[in-house]
Amino acid sequence: MSAVSGAEAHPKRSRGRPSASPRARLARLAATGLVGALLAGCGSTAHGDTGGGSNGGSPKGVLTIAMVAAFSGPDSIDGIAEAAGCYPAARLINQAGGVMGHKIQCTAVDTRGDPADAIPAVEKLLATTPGLVAVIGPESGTANALIPIVTKAHIPLITNDGLANTDHSTNPYYWRNYPADDVGGVALALWAHKMGLDNGALFFDNSVNAQGSVPALLATYQRLGGHVVANLAVAPDGTSYGTEISKLLAAHPQVVFTETDPQTDATAFANLMTLGKPVPIYGTNATVIPQWLKAVAKVLGPTNMATYYRGVEPYAPPDGATRVFNKALLASSSQVPQPSQWLGQEYATAPYDAAVIFSLAMDSAHSTSPSVLNSHILKVTAPGTGKTIVTTYAQGVAALKAGKSIQYVGADGPTVFNRWHNSTGEFEVVQYLPNGQLKIVGLISAAQLAHAQGG
Repeated sequence: MSAVSGAEAHPKRSRGRPSASPRARLARLAATGLVGALLAGCGSTAHGDTGGGSNGGSPKGVLTIAMVAAFSGPDSIDGIAEAAGCYPAARLINQAGGVMGHKIQCTAVDTRGDPADAIPAVEKLLATTPGLVAVIGPESGTANALIPIVTKAHIPLITNDGLANTDHSTNPYYWRNYPADDVGGVALALWAHKMGLDNGALFFDNSVNAQGSVPALLATYQRLGGHVVANLAVAPDGTSYGTEISKLLAAHPQVVFTETDPQTDATAFANLMTLGKPVPIYGTNATVIPQWLKAVAKVLGPTNMATYYRGVEPYAPPDGATRVFNKALLASSSQVPQPSQWLGQEYATAPYDAAVIFSLAMDSAHSTSPSVLNSHILKVTAPGTGKTIVTTYAQGVAALKAGKSIQYVGADGPTVFNRWHNSTGEFEVVQYLPNGQLKIVGLISAAQLAHAQGG
């Protein structure tokens, strides 16, 4: 196995981490009416002229990109994240003249995180939205139920669901521009192995989202010679995890791998500090959010947090594309609750890039037909000799009008889809600093991730 790049003794660079709204904040968001306001502002079907739509009509009207996600219920953070990406993208696309004169609008379809609610909502969307050109989503909880319905209608979708069962999808209308949860598990195992931590314990909650990383983490870690000394799947938001932590400590792990919500891990690691002493804690991308970091640092202490915590998440270099996204996001405050919480955040930049990719694909195809634009997604994202790299919609449409071939490299970095229409990219390893900032201490390349997975 080739070593992952970067080293603890050789930090890459420091950067502030933008705030993000985790699941733990949903109660407060709901209490202030922000989620409801977002839904009321979005609607659930297209409005206005049908524009191109599924039959590629000619009037210069509205083209709809549907945000299919939970906008209410326990997973409603998924919908807010999609809104934080789609609305800024639509703003910039429309400022550049729209897609061949058609305005782009984002419209919400609330799955409530439950297939029983999601299926009729999506069927209504398909039946009543002639201007529908593409879908962003759905989230992990409803993806298996909804993907066949959307794609059977020849509507392309770009999702950032975490399901491993679409790692090798052959569905031509399915695209994912964010690594699946299992890739994050591989990254955790690789970094622990690099750091010589070969006796590991798992402390994950028992939700579908959290457990998505576990099988690949276990398989990769053991393949690299690691030993799993404890594997705990706990119910979230308990008042104490003393029994579980006692069992974990008795197994003498060198590292604890984790993904839970902020409250659960804060409670568990408070028990850890009472019953034992800190050990290295490696978290998935779900831990690299301000609320988790703040909650856990409070119980561990900032110095211990800096010493023992490392998080892994997809890497996108901060650049001009991210700055353009951030500016458009802040200008979308009437549509996105608390937009500053999503500045540079990958859960928002992924749907932002998806909306731009759909729009550039239509420009490349000279068509608003969903089935035609679908065939041009690779043409505007794949790298190639002689291609012009563009980082915004305005740059992309200008290059296409000039007869150039383009590669869109957006706020999430390059979107390079493999033959299964998945884009993985690199992962970064971050260290928490006592001042609350994060520092990148290493990178794990896409090639290293693929090799570790046997691909």
